[in-house]
Amino acid sequence: MPLLTYIAVFLFFYRCGRGTPRLIQGPNVLSTGGDYVSNGPLRGAIAYLQTGSCGFNGEGCTLIETTLVNPTSPGSGSSTDISLISPLKFSVTSGFGYYNGCDGAGANCEGPSCSTAFKKPSDTHVQVACQKNDVNLAITFC
Repeated sequence: MPLLTYIAVFLFFYRCGRGTPRLIQGPNVLSTGGDYVSNGPLRGAIAYLQTGSCGFNGEGCTLIETTLVNPTSPGSGSSTDISLISPLKFSVTSGFGYYNGCDGAGANCEGPSCSTAFKKPSDTHVQVACQKNDVNLAITFC
C-alpha cells in the first residue's frame, strides 16, 4: 500500500470580539484559536466558539463536526457539518469551507433556523463531503 502524504490544516477566523475557538478530538483540546496542523487523518473532531456557556463537547453552542481523510474508495473521504442537535443550540454564526481541494464547498449557519445544520439525526443532507486528497478546512465564527 502506498504511503499517503496527508496534512490537514485548520484555519480559524473569528470576528466576534469575544470567545475562544476550540478544536477538540475526544478528550484532547487540539487548538484554542491558533491554526492547527494534523500530519495525517483527523477523525471525529469538533469545533465551536467557547463564549463561556459551552460545555466541553460544545453543549449549548453551535458545533462544527469534521472528519478529514483521504478517500480510499468512492464516498469514503472527508465530511464536515454544522450541528444544532440538542443539547447543542445556536450560539454564534458559524461556517466552514474546504480549500486545497473541493474549493467552494462548505456551509454557513447564521441563525437557529438555518437549513444548513443538523437539527435531528436524520438531517444527513447537510453533510458536506469532499473526495479529494489532502484537503484543508477553514472554520469561521461570526
